Amino acid sequence: MITLLSCGYNYAHPNGIRIVRPNGSDDYAFVLFRTRAEIVVNDVPMTVDKNTYILFRPDTNHLYRDVELPFINDWFHCKKEGLEPFLASLDFPLDTPVKAADPLLISKTIMELQSTSRQTGPYRDSILDADLRSLLMKLTVWRTHDQALPEKTSRYYRQLTDLRNELYSSPGNRHKVESLAASVNLSKSYFQHLYKELFGVSVMTDIINGRVDYAGYLLNNTQLSVTSIATMCGYDNDTHFMRQFKKVTGRTPSQFRGGPV
Repeated sequence: MITLLSCGYNYAHPNGIRIVRPNGSDDYAFVLFRTRAEIVVNDVPMTVDKNTYILFRPDTNHLYRDVELPFINDWFHCKKEGLEPFLASLDFPLDTPVKAADPLLISKTIMELQSTSRQTGPYRDSILDADLRSLLMKLTVWRTHDQALPEKTSRYYRQLTDLRNELYSSPGNRHKVESLAASVNLSKSYFQHLYKELFGVSVMTDIINGRVDYAGYLLNNTQLSVTSIATMCGYDNDTHFMRQFKKVTGRTPSQFRGGPV
């Protein structure tokens, strides 16, 4: 089990701060720099931009301090035992600054860690362990994904991931590719190119899959008519809905619901 020792969310230092650990912290120390900072790792100085994180080894000689005011960071410390083998399995980068793909999610997770750590109850430690593992795995996936993408493409990863989630969570909306592209300030053609490069499918495929997924849920869990479901899933007529539904699932809506094949 990974043991959380301490954590801090949205720590603001109006006059700056200078953390010095010549012998390391004797535990794993994670820091998300929400403002620019200077880091010194094993006597090697470097300046990092905001929304950069680093995980220090327990015995690493390190220092960090403000470059601009106020200095703001999120952080947590974990015991060596339990975390060390898990990090090795992820090939997680240590003592190396990494640009965060989704700094808001990191901050939110640390905020939740802080809240959970103040609670009592039989599942407290298990929840902290699960949340820490989840965060570290997500950071690994994002880092690996970003490294495999050209810089221009990876720059839009977070925006397009949020947009993709919105497509699946609002299947009833009649999304237009032009409007989606404009929402992220891209031309229609470049937006379509980036979307497929990032996710391996076209944006129209995701729109259709989101509608069909929701339609399948409604068919299995409600007594709504096919016409009502088609409307709720963003279709103007039953025929178009039934054609696309069968193309994706291999079955008509009535067959999917359990009617005669």
